[in-house]
Amino acid sequence: MQDYEKLGVFYLGKKRDLASSTTTDELVLYDAKHLTTHAVVVGMTGSGKTGLCVDLLEEAAIDGIPVIAIDPKGDIANVMLGFPEMRGSDFEPWVDPQEAERKGMTPAAYAEQTASTWKNGLTSWGIDGARIARMQANVDLSVYTPGSNAGIPISVLRSFDAPPAAVIADDELFRERVSTTVTGLLGLVGITTDPMQSREHILLSTILDRAWRDARNLDLPTLIQSVQSPGFDKVGVLDLESFFPAKDRFALVMTLNNLVASPAFAAWTEGEPLDVASLLGTREGKPRVSILSIAHLDDAQRMFFVTLLLNQILGWVRTQTGTSSLRAIVYMDEIFGYFPPVANPPSKKPLLTLLKQARAFGVGLVLATQNPVDLDYKGLANTGTWFIGRLQTERDKMRVIEGLEGASVTQGANFDRGRMEQVLASLGNRVFLMNDVNLGEPVIFESRWAMSYLRGPVTRPEIKRLMDPRRAAMTGAVAPAAPASVELATPAVTLPIASVAAAVAAVAAPVTPTPPPLGPVGERVRPALAPDVPQCFLPLRRPIPQGATLLYRPMLLGLARVGMADAKANVDLQESLALLVPITDEAVPVHWELASPIQVATSELGRAPYAEPAEYFTLNSVASNVKKYASWTKELGTHLYATRRIELWKSAATKLVSRPDENEASFRLRLSQAAREKRDADVEALRQKYAPKVAKIDERIRRGHAAVAREQAQAQESQVGAAFSVGSAVLGALTGTKKLSVTNVGRVATAARGARRSVKEKADVGVAQETVEVLLRQRQELEDEFRGEVAALDANAGGQEVLTSVTVKPKKTAISIVLVTLAWAPYARGVSAVADPLWA
Repeated sequence: MQDYEKLGVFYLGKKRDLASSTTTDELVLYDAKHLTTHAVVVGMTGSGKTGLCVDLLEEAAIDGIPVIAIDPKGDIANVMLGFPEMRGSDFEPWVDPQEAERKGMTPAAYAEQTASTWKNGLTSWGIDGARIARMQANVDLSVYTPGSNAGIPISVLRSFDAPPAAVIADDELFRERVSTTVTGLLGLVGITTDPMQSREHILLSTILDRAWRDARNLDLPTLIQSVQSPGFDKVGVLDLESFFPAKDRFALVMTLNNLVASPAFAAWTEGEPLDVASLLGTREGKPRVSILSIAHLDDAQRMFFVTLLLNQILGWVRTQTGTSSLRAIVYMDEIFGYFPPVANPPSKKPLLTLLKQARAFGVGLVLATQNPVDLDYKGLANTGTWFIGRLQTERDKMRVIEGLEGASVTQGANFDRGRMEQVLASLGNRVFLMNDVNLGEPVIFESRWAMSYLRGPVTRPEIKRLMDPRRAAMTGAVAPAAPASVELATPAVTLPIASVAAAVAAVAAPVTPTPPPLGPVGERVRPALAPDVPQCFLPLRRPIPQGATLLYRPMLLGLARVGMADAKANVDLQESLALLVPITDEAVPVHWELASPIQVATSELGRAPYAEPAEYFTLNSVASNVKKYASWTKELGTHLYATRRIELWKSAATKLVSRPDENEASFRLRLSQAAREKRDADVEALRQKYAPKVAKIDERIRRGHAAVAREQAQAQESQVGAAFSVGSAVLGALTGTKKLSVTNVGRVATAARGARRSVKEKADVGVAQETVEVLLRQRQELEDEFRGEVAALDANAGGQEVLTSVTVKPKKTAISIVLVTLAWAPYARGVSAVADPLWA
């Protein structure tokens, strides 16, 4: 059997001869790099579509390619059911006891029969248990269940975080991100909107737009609070109250709040953050096949989650470097409803954008459906590979041909419509047409036996049974998606790499200082200050609770820009900081090391209170001294120079250094990708190296076979001639004169010489055959040598090494203090012993 364990190729099945309805021994090996131009799998129920898709995911796992698989029905979770030993006891928990009963068997007996069937099926395709074990060892297989704790739950509270800078810089992409996020959220609460007409949509879009452009992260509770107090007075040319009165906004607040308050929504706030890098790989750099099961969700929840996920993937893609190798696969089973030809659900825009842009970054989309008429084939024009199975109606066939033709035209490939119609009419179960624009012509093949046990949809209780042993082990195993590996700590103290992500999250998110005790009753009138004392008001980001009093506390706000550069580490980072610290009578010097980083834009700092009436804490005399602000400014610069650090990771093997916006999991994923790119280039170089040698020896083998055929023909001719001559001579002697004549003696001598020639010709045949056998052995040795070199390349998996740390510090000249000012921070004064901050 042909060897299928080759780097960068997927073993999908064997070629099928439609004319004779037989499957040949010729393997179908699909080049994984072709998936960067995306793929579509189409086939009716029972066509074997799910099996082929599982084959694709299994091959990706064996090759160490990360996968995010969206599973609306529960079929793809079958990838978890791979049993290297193929024992009946392995299958027993997963066989259908009712099916066993219908067959008149006990579950144990039925499981033994199923195990035997699976083992025999895999053996017939040249697959053994060792390959299943290799697949499971190469990747981390996990099932995530958003909105449920059956699998690994996913929290969506961070899904309103500001997108990467690359997305914000692209106006069209940024507007799409805002629009689809809002549409998905409103759809979740049953509000169908028009982005151009709906005031709910416009208000939420404006809130997200302003926050994200200021690099401020939001969560759902904060977003709801912003609806009541948006922090701006106008929408377009209209004032806020005319456009969307407070009373009406409160109705929207209640609708969204009901979602958060619902006990069912609690599951959406638990678990791992919705972070693409974590879904694609573990912190240790091991590739991950993440199956996101959404079968338990209703339609609105599915659309909401899929839209959020696609937007997150799109944002992640835009932060990656370009590559021609396959970096990751995004697979969606049953795309029906998410990519329709006419309607525009919120999931459609990010899907279209991914189809157009992801290929340049090595991310391949694989979309599957059994309803061809429900796919936007114009949007799929950029798809390079189509896997077509048995279709149900003529209409389905016509739509598929339409899509194939469009994709071929876009990719500049030839398309034979008539032949395609004939082929589609002849497909049977598990028989597919593969139309790959990178190949010369379509390929008909039978898909191989899946290594995973395809037992039908995996239910929530079954997912729980699968993931219970893994959930505890995975807790805390995924590093949080941190925007920068920055440390803000006490002077001359550097966090270890394991703590950097936590430090980054602390810097990135608003941190509320310990609420101050109420102390004496505040003053009704703002303390009078000299005009040269700088002061401002922090924005109100939360509504004042009913019955509470607005209370302003004086604090010190420092705004700064810090540049950190290192040519060797390829780092050139400019960061903007806002630090808030309480002012005390002893604040000489100010304890900047106790300051809390906050998210605030200069444009949000007001010159007057954001609301009246208000009370004010008594201002310490030190804050009234304008000279102190100059010294505090100098102290802030000294503090930043002593404490700001970027902790990066470095790979000794590749010499690569992590980026400031990269956590360990993302960096290890990039190392794996770099290793894969190098491997692909090295394999291609090996092919170029060995191709002339193989071609030369193949030509010698061809000539050797021709020589064998020629010698065999000559030997046969000589043998027949010699036999005829001897026969003639003897016959003449027997039927001629009583004595042998001179002529007959000559004939016998001639016949003898012919016999000797025949023996020689036979010997020549043997020599020619031996020559061919030697050449075949040489070719086999050449193939073994090639495989050995390829195996050596594959041994370096990448991403698993121990990383070293690189510390980047700022130069004094790269620290710029923008502003040090007295900041009035708003609090809600209620009945409790502490005040509640309203600016956080």
